[in-house]
Amino acid sequence: MNAASTTSIVDVWMQHPTLRHSQHEMFDSLRRWTGWTDGIDEELPLDLTIGLMDEGGVDLGLTAAWYGPEGDLINNAEVAEYVAQYPDRLRGVAGGDLRKPMEAVRDIRRWVDEGFVAIRMVPWLWELPPTDRRFYPIYTACVDLGVPFCTQVGHTGPLRPSDTGRPIPYIDQIALDFPELVIVCGHIGYPWTTEMIAVADKHPNVYIDTSAYASHRYPTELIQYMNGRGANKVLFGTNYPMLTASRALERIDELGLDAETKAAFLAGNAKRVFNL
Repeated sequence: MNAASTTSIVDVWMQHPTLRHSQHEMFDSLRRWTGWTDGIDEELPLDLTIGLMDEGGVDLGLTAAWYGPEGDLINNAEVAEYVAQYPDRLRGVAGGDLRKPMEAVRDIRRWVDEGFVAIRMVPWLWELPPTDRRFYPIYTACVDLGVPFCTQVGHTGPLRPSDTGRPIPYIDQIALDFPELVIVCGHIGYPWTTEMIAVADKHPNVYIDTSAYASHRYPTELIQYMNGRGANKVLFGTNYPMLTASRALERIDELGLDAETKAAFLAGNAKRVFNL
């Protein structure tokens, strides 16, 4: 059991993959970097996902749908099935098809009504900046429904262009246009982490999650932020199955977080932001 095992943990960025997701060619770069092979040749059992959450001390995982221009890689109905099997361990995060924004909004409303706690859209998957007009009905729906909008910031590990992950101007502009929208920015914003911190400082409803990075790989500026004024602004995530919680947290004590800050990072901030 890892060093965080005595503390409640919420993983705010994970997905239980389908084969459509795991086998997609865009993830070849991640497999090359990480040695990630789980679920490549056959469907990953949900019991295995829950077991790996147990191994890492994760009490609750926010598991997301994936929609892109080629169709769904993990659809909302599949996510609902996962949550139904483990309602005490998983919460659903909906996605939508930007090719039909109003249909996406209707679908999102349905799933939030059925208990999903957030919406996640990945701009690089669409090769569109998050300020593209097609996203704006989604943002409006999130505000109306009172759920966070989750997105990716930073460079794109998969084989897609990276510009869509710039915190400035994109996240900054969205937060200006929708000051009531809660925005959770996954993957810490590297190599623009300082930009991401500046945007989180500027806007009260903008947060950062650490998904896709093990704790010993957090940039120095992020660690300083977590240990100071950003203690209530940073949430833990894994990007499972690419990274498991036990691997992500095995060196967490090296961050020098005090007990209160560590508890906020691992669960408290997520519980507040996602109304868990």
